This record gives sequence, structure tokens and C-alpha cells, in this order.
Amino acid sequence: MKLMLFAPELFLLFGALALFFLSTGKAGGKKARALTVSIALVNVLICFASLRSEGLLFYDAYKIDFFSQVLKLFISLGFSVVLLFSSELKGVEDEVRAEYYLFLLLSTLGLIMMVSSVELLTMFIALELSSYSLYLLVPMRTDRGGLRVQMEAAIKYILFGVVATGVMLFGMSYLFGLTGTTYFVELLPKLQMMMGSPVALIAIAMVMGGFFFKLAVFPFHFWVPDVYQGASNETTAFIASVPKVAAVAMLIRITALVTPEAQAIVNMLIVLSVCSMLYGNLVALVQTDIKRMLGFSGIAHAGYVLLGLVTLQEAGYVTAFYYIVGYLVMNLAGFLVICKVSQQGENLAIADLAGLHRRSPLLALTLAVSMFAMAGIPPFVGFMGKFMLLTGAYKAGHLALVIIAAINTAISIYYYLSVVRVTYAGNGEEQPLLQVDGMTKAVSVALVLVIIALGVVPNQLLQVATSAIRTIL
Repeated sequence: MKLMLFAPELFLLFGALALFFLSTGKAGGKKARALTVSIALVNVLICFASLRSEGLLFYDAYKIDFFSQVLKLFISLGFSVVLLFSSELKGVEDEVRAEYYLFLLLSTLGLIMMVSSVELLTMFIALELSSYSLYLLVPMRTDRGGLRVQMEAAIKYILFGVVATGVMLFGMSYLFGLTGTTYFVELLPKLQMMMGSPVALIAIAMVMGGFFFKLAVFPFHFWVPDVYQGASNETTAFIASVPKVAAVAMLIRITALVTPEAQAIVNMLIVLSVCSMLYGNLVALVQTDIKRMLGFSGIAHAGYVLLGLVTLQEAGYVTAFYYIVGYLVMNLAGFLVICKVSQQGENLAIADLAGLHRRSPLLALTLAVSMFAMAGIPPFVGFMGKFMLLTGAYKAGHLALVIIAAINTAISIYYYLSVVRVTYAGNGEEQPLLQVDGMTKAVSVALVLVIIALGVVPNQLLQVATSAIRTIL
């Protein structure tokens, strides 16, 4: 039955409608949160049940295959984890929480629809559904300091998003003008005959720009530090992790249109990778606000992901898939700690984490594992992901790029381990002990175990990623 192919999307859509009707009344944040968590957890089960579904919908513009279904599962899991550890939602007023959860759910719906889109306009609509929901989430933060930084962050986010969207639409118009179609399956053979044409290469690069913005690749990164700092901790946790999974998925789909003869695209990806890694890591060194530091480190991680795409090979795409899933988990672990240590939803300086090992040993361990993983230290998922990305790029003949990436990994170790040093060696005796609820403890332990498991035994995820990538190549 074709309706079942659209089951995850339909369920989220009806869930969003239920939240909308709830928001029109005087329902408090607790009811809205209970409904949203229920929707999210049931949706995970629906995505898992529909993993092997296959089919085409909406005049073949929407494809359900193993690639899209696996990504829907990871996006839904990431969304659920953010909801589970943001139970208090300290940075958002109670009277707007129903709307907050509504926009969060709609953004997730857009991301889930995006990974099944195999037609340019369908992809664009799904991307905008996700993006505009996030634009509205950023300013929905309690204004205690009177600085209105969330408003400034939202304006910057919208302006940069509009520019990226314009660039992407311009590229789409070029692709349609060159090929006469907006369907990926028809674009591929026609573009392969045009790889020597500068217009075709420019068109592909411009379409990629919309997803470079989502992934925070240099030079589409300027929104990152201000949005991370201006948005509430829970909003930042979502923006910093879940949309990036969908962005990498779509970049893989678009890069698959490129043939090895298109050296200009490869050179562009190499330059963007180097610039992202260098800029992100060097600026992160001097940050004192932990969310800004994670924002700049996210730019660097976007550069690492591009190492997989420059190979234009199945193995590189698989490794990029593996790495972004690992990044999702280790980033969520870090933001879980930030959300719980923050007393009133305020931003945290790195110095505020001093003595965390005494105040909450479990949160300190979770943060340490997250930082070790992002630094690329074994046996965590970050090490295995970077190792495979560097190995794949080296085998593809990009030795200089591998050397630069290795140097950047060494640079990043300094600021990640500085956080661990403050957590375990800082003097925070005057700080009160932190009370951690049972759900947060369970999520913390689960994230730590997943980070370790994906690093020690990556074969299962790699096999899933390989099967998923082969369905689109």
C-alpha cells in the first residue's frame, strides 16, 4: 500500500497538527512536551519498521529506499534524544513552549522529507520547511540579560539562509536550462556528457551551496557562532547536530551526479575542506564560550566530512555517512551536559565547567567522552571516522589534503582537551552539586556506550552505510 511508504512523514504531519491545535488553547509546556516526546518515540518505531520499504511517490519526485529510510531513522533518533534531555527547557518561556515544540517537529519533518527527495523542487520545498522552522526557533528564548542577542542571531540566520537559498535556486535554474529536467535520475546521464562545460560545474556547485549552509562549510559558515550563542541551549543542540545528517545525505546525492572528469568540483571541495578545517580549528582555540567553541569546531568537522566526498567513490561516501552519524552522537553528548549544567538556560563559559567531576561524575564523564571523540582520540568513534576519511583521501591521491587534515586534528586536540582539563582539574568547590534525573542518566549512559561501540566495532554501521549508498549509485 503506497500510503505506508509515507508513514513516517504522515505521522509527523498529524502530530504537528495535534500540536498546532494544542497551541491555540492555553495548554502548558508539560502537555506539549509529553505529546511531542510521544510522537518522536513512536516515529522512531515507524521509521524502524519501514526500513526496507521501497517505492516512488508524487510522480516519482519522492523516492523511498534503504538510503532514505536509514537516514530518517537517524534523524528521528537525534530528534528524540534532544527532546529527552531537554525536559526542563530552561531557556524558553512556558507560554510559547507549545509553539516551540511545533516548529521543532516541523523542522524534523522537513529533514525527513528532504532525504527522500529525488527532484530539485521537491528537495527545495523540504529544505525550506526545515529551515524556516529553525529561523523561528532561534528567537524563542527568554531574554533575561536584556541584550536581545537571540534576535540578532535570528536575523543573521535568516539573512544568510536567504542568500544561500538564492544561490541554490540560481544553480537549479542552470541545471534545468542545461538538461530540461529537474529529476535526479534524468539529470545524471545528461550531466555526465556535460562535465567539460563550465556552466554545468557552476550549476552543481551552486546547488551544493544550500547544503554547505546547513553543514556550515566555509564560506557559508558566518551564521554559526552567533546562532549557537544566541539560541537557547536546547535549540542549539538540535541545530548543531540533526540537520547536518540530512545535509550530508543530500551532498552525497548531488556529488553522485559528478563524474571523475569533473576535476573542478573536486578542487572546489578540496579548497572548501581545507578552509573549513583551518578556520574552524584556529578560531576555536581562542573561544571562552563553550557553545561558540563547539560552533567553530562544527565548521572544522564539516571540512573533515568533505574528505569523503572529494574521492567521488563509494568508499568515501560510506565513510562520510559513518562520520556524520558519529558526529551526531558525540555532539548530542556534549550538548546534553551543557543543557544540564546551565542553571537558568544561560550560556556557559568553559570556566563554568570547573569541578564538574565533583558536582556530577556522570556528566563529567559524558563531556569527557564527547570531547575525546571529537578530538579523534581512540577508541572512540571520532578516531575511527577520521582515520577512515584520511585513509580514503590518501588512496584517492590527495596526499596534501591528508597532511593538512592531520595537522588540523592535532590542533583541535588542544581546545577539546582544555575542556576536559577544566572539568577534572578546575577548582569548582563553591559550585553546588547537580541533581540529574533518571532519564538524563539513561540518555548519558546510552550516548557514551554508542560513542565507544561505534569506535570499537564500526562494521555494523559501515555495512548499513554501504548498503544505503549502493541504492543511490
